[in-house]
Amino acid sequence: MELKIQRKKKRLTQQQLAELVGVDRTLISKIECGAATPSVATAKKIAAVLDFDWVKFFDDEQAATKELSKTGTDE
Repeated sequence: MELKIQRKKKRLTQQQLAELVGVDRTLISKIECGAATPSVATAKKIAAVLDFDWVKFFDDEQAATKELSKTGTDE
């Protein structure tokens, strides 16, 4: 999920998005660079502001987990 792209499409800064969502700007930054995953509640708020399906935050994570599971069982 490319949060930064979605945010820029709405012409919002990290600070503006953070204020709209009710979180600290540093959390938005960490989510954008992949250092943090939002809680379900925060994901829903961000998605509502940026107008996309909140599960997108977890689609990539689930795919990566499945891939790791495959490599772990093949050994």
